[in-house]
Amino acid sequence: MPVWTIIALVLGTALLMEFVAWAAHKYVMHGFLWYLHADHHRKDHYGFLERNDAFFLIFAVPSMLLFIIGSLKGLETPYLWIGLGILVYGILYFLVHEVFIHQRIKWLRNTKNPYFLAIRRAHKAHHKHLGKEHGECFGMLIVPYKYYREAQQALKTRGVNSAVQK
Repeated sequence: MPVWTIIALVLGTALLMEFVAWAAHKYVMHGFLWYLHADHHRKDHYGFLERNDAFFLIFAVPSMLLFIIGSLKGLETPYLWIGLGILVYGILYFLVHEVFIHQRIKWLRNTKNPYFLAIRRAHKAHHKHLGKEHGECFGMLIVPYKYYREAQQALKTRGVNSAVQK
C-alpha cells in the first residue's frame, strides 16, 4: 500500500471520527447512555474520574480491534491504518477536551488563539445545559463559526483595553 494511501486513511479516519463523535455525543451520550454522561454535565462530581470516562474505553475498543485485525491481515490492508486514525482522534480528544478545555491536567491554560478560544466557548455553550435535552455544540474540533467570531472580538477588545490601561 503506498505511503500516501496510508496517510490518507489515517487522516481521513481521524477527520471522520469528529462526525462519529458528534453523532455519538448527541444521540448516544445524550440519549440512551445519558446515565454514563450525566456526571460530566454536573459541577458537583467528585474525584479525578467520572462515569463519563467509560466512553474512552468504548471508543478505544474499535481501534484496538482494528489494530489486532490489521496485524493479522498485514500492512497492505486498511485495518491497522483505520485503527490508527481512530487512535489519533482519541489522542486529539484527550488533549483538547480533557487537558485544554476541562484542565484535568494543568497545561495549555493561557492561549490567545481564536480557534482554541472558540473551542472553549462552544464547549461552554454545550455545558450550560445540565440535562440531556436542549443541547448544542456536540462536536469538539469543528465548532460553529459564531464562536470563532466572538473569540476574535474578545481578543480585539482585550487588546484595546490593555493598550488603554498602559
